[in-house]
Parts: sequence; structure tokens; C-alpha cells
Amino acid sequence: MYHFQQEFVSQNLGEFLLVDKPYGWTSFDVVAKIRNGYKKAGKHHKIGHCGTLDPLATGLLILATGKKTKEISTIEILEKEYVGQIKLGVETPSYDAETEEINPKAFDHLSDQEIHLAANTFIGKQEQLPPMFSATWHKGKRLYELARKGVDAKDRKPKTIEIYSFEITGISLPFVEFHVKVSKGTYIRSIAHELGQKLNVGGYLTKLRRTKIGRFSVDDAKSVEEHLEVLRLSSSLNQ
Repeated sequence: MYHFQQEFVSQNLGEFLLVDKPYGWTSFDVVAKIRNGYKKAGKHHKIGHCGTLDPLATGLLILATGKKTKEISTIEILEKEYVGQIKLGVETPSYDAETEEINPKAFDHLSDQEIHLAANTFIGKQEQLPPMFSATWHKGKRLYELARKGVDAKDRKPKTIEIYSFEITGISLPFVEFHVKVSKGTYIRSIAHELGQKLNVGGYLTKLRRTKIGRFSVDDAKSVEEHLEVLRLSSSLNQ
């Protein structure tokens, strides 16, 4: 009886799960996989994620289970850190590798100093326009739904965001490596696009990995399979 009560209390309290999201998975794919693992382990409670991570990005995704889902908003507002790569001299409609390259331009004339100086101009609070290929709502539809129909919602509203740091960590043209620390709601794809615009050569995001959300680090995260294995073990021990 004591063992059952302990398990019941644990399930209802819930927990935060730190997941290292794999490339190509949506945030909802991860939630669905973990939810299924919980069901198989006999644990039936809510599961949600604390901030979407694009399918082409990897890294830290925080899931909340049970009563912890009520605290999702406290995690979503935390600052976030990313490392990634930008390709200069070309653009894509989605600002990342989801769509084909367009508008090639010469980039050989760029100096390291020019790139660093351009990156420094991003620091601070600013208005950022959500990219058309994003899940932001616009007049009852997701922007990406409109984009895939060839519609450019020019009247979409910008969001106030803050970029705390934007460090260029490596340059091997046309590729630029970076580390960035930003507020909630910041689109890193837009930063990549805007950097290319400021340098007058174009640019898009080729790689992205989220490394931190507030005090939470991807170094402490487990893969989806590792989380499922923990659930399988807990289920077998409780039988």
C-alpha cells in the first residue's frame, strides 16, 4: 500500500524533463513519443513542452509532466542560448535550410572585422518581424500556412525582443559560427537573415543548437531514447 501511494504522489506532482531534441523532429514529435512512453509505464498525466524548437534545430527542449505543466509559463519566459552557423552570400525564403537557396551574391570582399562589427549592432532591445515560415499566428492562420501558398503577410506585427549577446566564434567564408543569448520569442533565423542584409550579401541559418534555457543546460539533458529507457526500467521495477 505504501509503495502504491508513493507512486501515485510522484505521478501527480510531475517533473521537468530535459531532452536533447534530435535533428528533424518537431517539438510535438518529442512530446508524443515521451507521452507514449509514460502510458506504457502506466503513468497517465499531462505532458507539454516549454518552448518550441524548430525541426531543423537540435538541443535543449524542456518537457513538463503532471502538475508541472502549470509552471510551463515560468520556463518559457527564461532567456535562451544557442550556437549555430550562418551561410553568407545567399538567402532562402524560410531564412534556414528548409527551402532552396536564392539571390546569390559575392562575399569574398568581406573582412572578419566587418562581420564582427555587424554582429555587435544587434545587441539590445528591438522589434523583430516573425519570418513568414514560422508558427506565429496571423489573422487566424499560421504564417507558414500562408507562406506555402505564396502569400506574404506584409502587415504581420513585429515583436519586441532582446539580444543580450551575439558573438561570432568562427569565420570560414561563406560560413560564420556564432553563439547568441536572447529573450523569449526571438527567431534566430531572422538574426541570420538580418546579418546577411546588414553585410549586403544575404545570409541564412544552416545549423542551430539550443544549449541553455535559463539555468537549464543541454549538458544535463538526456536523449529521447534515454528517457524512454528510464520509464521502461521504472515500469518493470513497479510491477
